[in-house]
Amino acid sequence: MNGNEQAKLVAFVDPRIARAAAGDKVAAQQLLKDILPRVRNLVRYLVRGDGDVDDMTQQALLAVLRGLPTYRAEGKWLSWVDRITAREALGYQKKKRNTQQKLQAYQEDLSVLQENTSARSEYMTRRDLARRLDELPEAQRNCVVLHHVVGMTVPELSEHLKIPFDTAKSRLRLGMKKLKELRHET
Repeated sequence: MNGNEQAKLVAFVDPRIARAAAGDKVAAQQLLKDILPRVRNLVRYLVRGDGDVDDMTQQALLAVLRGLPTYRAEGKWLSWVDRITAREALGYQKKKRNTQQKLQAYQEDLSVLQENTSARSEYMTRRDLARRLDELPEAQRNCVVLHHVVGMTVPELSEHLKIPFDTAKSRLRLGMKKLKELRHET
């Protein structure tokens, strides 16, 4: 596929992608506004605590912008965004681990929440899930989030995390087992 055909394919998927890749700031802002909640949630699921989520989300969004000219529309747009987000978040974690810095635990002020509403229930469910994910070892957490949130298969996990297939499968199984145990403890 030559460059013109590739550009037409990208423009067909979402014309804003092609315009943003060409330097259109308005198109780029629209794209980022659309993907921001998804990117932020994925980053939150991958990391412990809330301290670095905004920084990591911004880093992931910048990586998406820098990568726009390389997007070939061979897969789903949001899957491409998810993979970049996961790569950036995991890279950030690795850097932090290498410098021996730890993320601080977050605390939640439940008194601020008002009476039960569907929004509160959803919020509480997400916070509870994030809290349980914080209890998992990092290797298991990454496998669980990449498999169940991003939708990666076990072979893709193995390739993305650069670990043997059986290790990815085991981490995923152990992580899910621990999440179920934690659910019954609460």
